[in-house]
Amino acid sequence: MAINRAQLAKELEPGLNALFGMEYNRYDNEHSEIFEENSSDRAFEEEVMIVGFGNAPTKAEGAGVAFDNATEGFTARYEHETVALAFALTEEAVEDNLYDRLGSRYTKALARSMAHTKQIKAANILNNAFSTSFPGGDGKPLIATDHPLSTGTAANRATTFADLNETSLEDALIRVSTQTDDRGLNIALQGTKLIIPPQLQFVADRLLNTPGRVATSDNDINSIRNQGMLPQGYVVNHYLVDPDAFFLKTDVPDGFKMFVRSPLQTALEGDFDTGNMRYKARERYSFGFSNWRCVDGSQGA
Repeated sequence: MAINRAQLAKELEPGLNALFGMEYNRYDNEHSEIFEENSSDRAFEEEVMIVGFGNAPTKAEGAGVAFDNATEGFTARYEHETVALAFALTEEAVEDNLYDRLGSRYTKALARSMAHTKQIKAANILNNAFSTSFPGGDGKPLIATDHPLSTGTAANRATTFADLNETSLEDALIRVSTQTDDRGLNIALQGTKLIIPPQLQFVADRLLNTPGRVATSDNDINSIRNQGMLPQGYVVNHYLVDPDAFFLKTDVPDGFKMFVRSPLQTALEGDFDTGNMRYKARERYSFGFSNWRCVDGSQGA
C-alpha cells in the first residue's frame, strides 16, 4: 500500500510552516554496553561449553597417576533473524509535494524504526532473563538458582528476589566472586557494571558514587566504591521493561554476544507500472548469551 496524496493532504497546501512527529532524539546503541559484537557468515552460530578437569588428587608413592576426562557441555545457539521494513510513495505524491523531498524525510523515520527494533531485541535478553520460556543452552533461564554443573547446581541470583540496595548489591558481588566452573574449580570473576532501567538510576548513583554508606548516620565508607568493585559503574538501558529489575554484568569470557549476519542495507526503486517509489531497509542479526555466568540479577522484591 503506497502513501498517497490523501494521506499527505496538509503537506500539499501552501502556508504550512513545519512538519513534526518523526524528528526526535533517540537512545542509540544501548546494546553495545551489554553485548560483544561478532560477524557471522552462516544461518546460525553455535558455541559449545567445554568441561575441563576436576581437582588434581594426591598421588601415593609408587602408585599410578589418575586420569580424568574433559567433555563437551551444553551448546548455545544463535539464530539470526531478518528485520525489514519498507514504504512506498505514489508518483503523484512525490510530484506534488511543495516543501521537502518526501523520500528523504520518511527514510529517516525508517532508520529510526529499524534502530528501535534492534534495541528492543537486545534488551529482551534481559527482559526474559528470569523466564523458563526462554532457556539458554543448559535448559535454564539466563538467571536461575539451579544451573546444572557436572556435580550439583549453581545460582546467579538470590533465592529470594530483592530490590536494588546496598545489601542486595553486595550479595550479588559476593555471589559473582565465588562462582566455580562446571567441575567445581574456583574462577576469578568480578562484576564490571550495573545495568538498570531508568527508574533505578538515582538509587544506583547514590549506591556507587557517594563516599559514605547510603541512608545511614554511621561514618562508614562506601565499601563498593572504595574497593572499585564495579569499575564501569552503571548504565541505564531505556528498553528494560521491569522498573525494579537490575543486572550485574561480569567479566566472564563468551557471555553476552551479538552476531551480525547482514548489516543494515537500504534500497529504493521505482515501480514501472504505477510509478510509485519504494524504499526498503533490511538487516540480519541475533542476540544471546553463551556462558550464563556473564550476569547476576534480580527482579526486585
